[in-house]
Amino acid sequence: MSGSAQGATNAVPDDGTGAGRLVVCPTPLGNLGDMTARSRDALAAADVVCAEDTRVTGKLLAALGIKNKLERLDEATMRQRAEGLVERMASGQVVAYCSDAGMPGVSDPGMHLVRLARAAGVAVEVLPGPTAAATAYVASGTEFARFFFGGFFPRKRGEQQALLDSVASLDAALIFYESPNRLVEALAVLAERFPCREACVCRELTKVHEEVVRDTLPRLAALFAERARAFETGEPGAAGIKGEIVLVVDGPSECEAQAAKERSLASAEDRVRQLLAQGVRSKDAARQLSQEFGIPKNDAYQLVLEAGRNN
Repeated sequence: MSGSAQGATNAVPDDGTGAGRLVVCPTPLGNLGDMTARSRDALAAADVVCAEDTRVTGKLLAALGIKNKLERLDEATMRQRAEGLVERMASGQVVAYCSDAGMPGVSDPGMHLVRLARAAGVAVEVLPGPTAAATAYVASGTEFARFFFGGFFPRKRGEQQALLDSVASLDAALIFYESPNRLVEALAVLAERFPCREACVCRELTKVHEEVVRDTLPRLAALFAERARAFETGEPGAAGIKGEIVLVVDGPSECEAQAAKERSLASAEDRVRQLLAQGVRSKDAARQLSQEFGIPKNDAYQLVLEAGRNN
């Protein structure tokens, strides 16, 4: 992509029309040096800055030397206050919105504000900047050219299984956000479902204690479970699990495909024995086996013959 340098020093220029707008401002994941000039200027020039947590954003503005009005706009207040903010923008105010870290609207309530603003015909300007999902995707070293971003990994078992069922066959890396206190459980669920896959735990990206650990899911699950156990039991030097976490799980592997083939074959063999025990003729059993398991007819017939010889 290419662009002009004109106007780059002011993200919300005054065009003299008094037109209001929403400016979505990414903030650093943890390193203040990643704050872009455009986001800094937008936060300084806006009529009001709406933030997920005014305490977090207040510290950021203070570090940048920005003095501006701050209003809290988190998940709890978004539904009640969003429409009023859109009305203020429609009347000419410029509202800058930011989350605690990274790109607003990515797994946070900011998307609701963007949707309402666009529906009302209010201009929306999204500034580029730090995004944890993209940073982790590159840091993970995955070889998959595509990725699926699933937001925060579900908490409930049924929702976890439903999600993994829907993405299991994707030829893509899977990216999820997770909190420190749920990481061990999430890794256990993923390891149970994808024991052959490699994955990467990206923790505290861009910060002093950044950690990127890549291994098979079962080994990652064991590693972080042991770390949590050591911290809970007070072992000397145990650091526990802290900070923001992104999980990057590789897509299907040859190992996984082979394991699935073996499971299918075992199920087909069980089905053959069941059909023969019911008195189904070999030719009919092979046809039914082919239909149920998608096995070539010749292979299905061979399974029937082998089952017959072993009985």
